Amino acid sequence: MQVSIETTSGLERRLTVNLPAEIVDKEVDKRLQQAAKTVRVNGFRKGKVPMKVVRQRFGAGVRQEVLGEVMSRSFYDAVQQEQVKPAGQPSIEAKQTATGENLEYVATFEVYPEVELADLAGLSVERPVANVTDADVENMIDVLRKQQSSWKDTKRKAQKGDRVTINFVGRKGGEEFEGGKAEDHQLTLGSGQMIPGFEEGILGMKPGEEKDLDLTFPEDYQAEELRGAAVTFNVKVTSSEKPELPELNEEFFAAYGVQEGGEEKFREEVRNNMGRELKNAALNKVKTQVMDQLFEKHPVDLPSALVAGEVRTLRGQMIQQFGGQIKAEDAERMLPDTMFEEQAKRRVVLGLVVGEIVKKNELSVDADLVKAKVEELASTYQQPEEVVEYYYNNRELLSGVESVVLEDQVVDFVLKSAKVEEVESTYDDVIKPQKQG
Repeated sequence: MQVSIETTSGLERRLTVNLPAEIVDKEVDKRLQQAAKTVRVNGFRKGKVPMKVVRQRFGAGVRQEVLGEVMSRSFYDAVQQEQVKPAGQPSIEAKQTATGENLEYVATFEVYPEVELADLAGLSVERPVANVTDADVENMIDVLRKQQSSWKDTKRKAQKGDRVTINFVGRKGGEEFEGGKAEDHQLTLGSGQMIPGFEEGILGMKPGEEKDLDLTFPEDYQAEELRGAAVTFNVKVTSSEKPELPELNEEFFAAYGVQEGGEEKFREEVRNNMGRELKNAALNKVKTQVMDQLFEKHPVDLPSALVAGEVRTLRGQMIQQFGGQIKAEDAERMLPDTMFEEQAKRRVVLGLVVGEIVKKNELSVDADLVKAKVEELASTYQQPEEVVEYYYNNRELLSGVESVVLEDQVVDFVLKSAKVEEVESTYDDVIKPQKQG
């Protein structure tokens, strides 16, 4: 096998491979001889079809099949010989395929970029430090009670937290606009579901009361024709309900998995869950800072094939979030690549950088940390032992945990070199979602 390789531009490579004719021809003859034993052709008995007829009937198809297999197999032999690492599938163009002539083809592909690690000592990270206080537990119990609240009709003025049923019509320049009309729409005041000023305008209204609200759509509203538009909503409240919180009793505790031990056990479970949540949120905030800075400090040329693969993954995840309601043929139109490109590039860069840190420092997955992570995940279930067993019997699930653990190990490794400052914080501040860069 003769191989030559050239750099066309950036990460793109062109590989030319030349193979002796006999490699293909011998394999074609072998398969045709095997086929001759079983094929049926009118006018001949099974196994008695002359090779000339078999070759005329099936030779072209068998040759194409063999050519594809030989090119695919030899391509990977060639890149190993040339010590290059393709990023994604190659585009293969056959140049010479005739019987009796050497097989020649050209494969065009991208390679993984070289990643030169930045000085990790230049990273600076703030580590939030907080505890779960009694007040935090009380606040959480209030939240849980509100989640289980029932609704009771009221004739009083609507207050924040009440649920109102409304009819409304929106008009822009005196004309109704698309999506600005609804009947029997339920709205919890203070939920922030509507544009600024809408819910505030309903506060103080009673069932049967009608009112016009002069409002302005936000400049970043999703519908372009309504961005910054001045509109008037005619709103009528048809009914109003106030929330009634459940009592702290056995029925309420059971709804959250506490069957025995009463309020003391319930409060203990709430505190334990909050502790786990606090720990994970603090770790995630540190991890986000580390990943943000690794991304910023490593400008890397990216193979388009890897970015495209991440885009497809992110689009698939969003389709799953929509419950699979988006048809495959509509996915790219409704969810174009541009929606995901920046996030995809970030993921590719971090994947390459994390991989280089693992390789350069010979890091490997710590089995004890994997076991601890699985047990932590299982601890929220009623039968944790069964969940642990399920994870260890499911290679795909376990691989997912191992990937997370290895990434956490990389973060810990980076923190050993980085400047880390502990910052006193509160439970609420730590668990507040942090936007990734």
